[in-house]
Amino acid sequence: MARFIAACVQVNARDNMSDNLARAATYARDAHAAGATLIAFPENVSMMSFGGEKVRTAAFDEADHPALTFFCDLAEELKSTLIVGSLHVKVPGEDRVANRCFVIGPDGAVITSYDKIHMFDVDLAGGESYRESKTFRPGDQARLAKTDIGDIGIAICYDVRFPQLFRDYAKAGAKILSIPAAFTRTTGQAHWHNLLRSRAIENGCYVIAAAQCGDHPGNRQTFGHSLIIDPWGEVLADAGTDPGFVTAEIDLDRVEDIRRMVPSLHNDRAYKPC
Repeated sequence: MARFIAACVQVNARDNMSDNLARAATYARDAHAAGATLIAFPENVSMMSFGGEKVRTAAFDEADHPALTFFCDLAEELKSTLIVGSLHVKVPGEDRVANRCFVIGPDGAVITSYDKIHMFDVDLAGGESYRESKTFRPGDQARLAKTDIGDIGIAICYDVRFPQLFRDYAKAGAKILSIPAAFTRTTGQAHWHNLLRSRAIENGCYVIAAAQCGDHPGNRQTFGHSLIIDPWGEVLADAGTDPGFVTAEIDLDRVEDIRRMVPSLHNDRAYKPC
C-alpha cells in the first residue's frame, strides 16, 4: 500500500486506566473517521503513574493485560493497524516491568512487540530527576514490524537519542519509524523537533511520533507536539500541546525518491573506531 493516512493520537494520561483508554479510543475513532488506517498512540498510553511501586502495581502479565485486549478489539473494530506506544508488562522473575510497545494488525492480532531499550536515567535542571532503570527492565532486541502497509521500525521515547538503532531499521527495510513518547517538557522544548527531524532525514524515512501532553501525577509535565514527518524532514502534522489527534498522508514512493536523491544508506563506509 503506497499511499494511506496515518494518525497520531495525543493524550494526557493519568492514573485511571479505564478513563485513559476511553479517551484514547475516542480520538482513534475520530482519526479513523478522518481516513486514518495507521493509528499511533503515545508511550504510557494506558497509565501515567508516578513512582516505581505504583507502576509495578498497575502492570499486568501480557496474556492478561486489559489494555492490550482493549486495543486488539479496537484494531479489529476499526480495521486499522495500531501502534500502541507502550504498556507496562510484568516480566517473569523480575521486580522491574517492561515498557512494551505493541503493533496490532487490522484483524486484532499482535504483529510484534518491542521493549524500550534505552533507559532515561537523568537529573535535569530545576530538580527534575528520572531513574527509569529502577522500574523498567531494558529491552535488548530491535523489532521491525512487518505490516500490510509497510515495514515499521519500532522505538520508544529516549531511544530517539541513539541514531544507530534507526540506521539499523532503515537498512533492514523500514520506510517508517515509530517513536511514541512521554517526552518531558524541559527536554522537549529543547530537542524534540530537532531529534525527530534528524532521524527522518538521515534515514530517508517517515517518522510517526505520538506523544503525551500536559500535567500528570507526581508533578510530571510532558511536551506534546505529536509529529508526522516526511523523509525530507518536513513536518506534515504537529498536534501542539492539547489532547486530540493529527493526520497526514503517507506516500511510501516518496521514500524511494528521497533515497535516490540522497543515497546515504548506500554510502556508509566501515571505519576504524578512535
